[in-house]
Amino acid sequence: MMRSDSIKEGIARAPHRGLLMAAGVSKKNMKAPFIGIASSFSDLVPGHIGMRDLERQIEKGIHSAGGQAFIFGVPAVCDGIAMGHSGMRYSLPSRDLIADCVETVAEGHQLDGLVLLSNCDKITPGMLIAAVRLNVPTVIVTAGPMLDGESKCEKLTMIKGSFEAVGKFRAGMIDEKRFEELIEQSCPSAGSCQGLYTANTMACLTEVMGMSLPLCATSAAVSSQKRRIAFESGMAVVELVRKNLTPDKFITKTSIRNAIITDLSLGGSTNSFLHLLALANAGGIDITLKDFEELGDKIKQIVKLDPASSFTMTDLHHSGGIPAILKTLFEGNAGLKDCPNVCGLSIQEIAQEAYVNHDLIHDCTNPVTTKPGLGVLFGNIAKDGCVTKISGIDESCYEFEGVANPFDSEEEAMHALENDLVKAGDVVIIRYEGPKGGPGMREMLAPTSLLVGKGLGTSCALITDGRFSGATRGVCIGHVCPEAADGGIIALIKKGDKIKININKRRVDVLVDDAELAARRAKFIPPKRDNLSKYLQRYAKNVSDASHGAVIL
Repeated sequence: MMRSDSIKEGIARAPHRGLLMAAGVSKKNMKAPFIGIASSFSDLVPGHIGMRDLERQIEKGIHSAGGQAFIFGVPAVCDGIAMGHSGMRYSLPSRDLIADCVETVAEGHQLDGLVLLSNCDKITPGMLIAAVRLNVPTVIVTAGPMLDGESKCEKLTMIKGSFEAVGKFRAGMIDEKRFEELIEQSCPSAGSCQGLYTANTMACLTEVMGMSLPLCATSAAVSSQKRRIAFESGMAVVELVRKNLTPDKFITKTSIRNAIITDLSLGGSTNSFLHLLALANAGGIDITLKDFEELGDKIKQIVKLDPASSFTMTDLHHSGGIPAILKTLFEGNAGLKDCPNVCGLSIQEIAQEAYVNHDLIHDCTNPVTTKPGLGVLFGNIAKDGCVTKISGIDESCYEFEGVANPFDSEEEAMHALENDLVKAGDVVIIRYEGPKGGPGMREMLAPTSLLVGKGLGTSCALITDGRFSGATRGVCIGHVCPEAADGGIIALIKKGDKIKININKRRVDVLVDDAELAARRAKFIPPKRDNLSKYLQRYAKNVSDASHGAVIL
């Protein structure tokens, strides 16, 4: 018996069949598995503008395998476009909204299976959360990265060709003509931005967890290979329905730990901490920040991609993609354990057949660095933890001491940066940007890119209870818990306080004694956020802290 029988079988469901026939379902296909294609197509999001073609390919695959396809839409926010203004407050909340939308449609229509067509930052984790909540046979198709940009033989990515170009232009390093050339050529096609930012990190981890077909994460959005993967994904989901292979067979504690290991070895986006914790929470799986901390002591980084280097997702794909990474980690005894993939093979079987370009993907015995790509830090500023992208930090800055220059919003910090009020040796503190305090935990890509663009990437640090884009590089510490809105120590830091960051020891501290901090706390009055929408008020009231995935409680 199929789930969809509850809306199409028997005399009592005759009205339902009439409505389904109105939607174009033939009498013959009334017996077929009903497969939903949750599409996040949008003309607003560059990573999603090519999805109409992929929808058709998935639909063809479903029908070829004997299923009946139904396309429905879910929202999508482009973090790059939402960056640097109040719109970014809606990005992280959209993750849970997307999960709710998929769950609502799938349950309301009792679909037998799903293909979730995703790509960008919060959409993929929202889709994953929906998959584990619903636990009906599901395949995820991530639409893939965009082509690399190029201008006058200079290889470009969205970050280097636009966000960091802003800093270079403001610092007088390039003229207006070159500035406009870089912007125009930085994003030349449909697809997620080219580096190992949040969208591509989550696509890679989705493939590692077995929820998308081999090479789905790295094949370009505009490639014929992506079209074939979309078609084969439609075929695969029908087979999953027939075998009743549900997401709980793929997304397990073991597969999430595999994802963490891979993430650390790649040096992916710090946002992956939030999303994997939220995914584990949705599935009732025992994964905490301690898993990241434990594995971070063991895993070495074997690849460096943009923004930490000039290599992009295109280079990773040509070097063997995620199957090559899995092969290298299995051969290096990095702690991976075999798990199934929705294609019908296990990840170890996929890895065995992989091609590996060792010029880009280093052996575990000869890593890019002995440090993991990501790290969890503690200290008096972050009693409950915070995170950093170690792969994006120059090794000369692993021990950094500076003076605090605090701001109570991203806008205040940007004003200071744009007016040269931040100098070498400063530790920029951006607070009240956490899940509750923002609300919405905005990404700080604009200030971090401006620091790098102005040549302060190794002489300044930035600490926030907000988030960073996966494109961030420099001495940047995010997800500080407790956040300022919860009375965390970050709220008590004053201008001129000495701050010590030690990446090697995984510490971040303000060098102020406990008595002085207690005296400041006694006088502490948190600022109020005025004119918040009802949606954001509701989000702030119900969201958990970043160390627990910023999930809606």
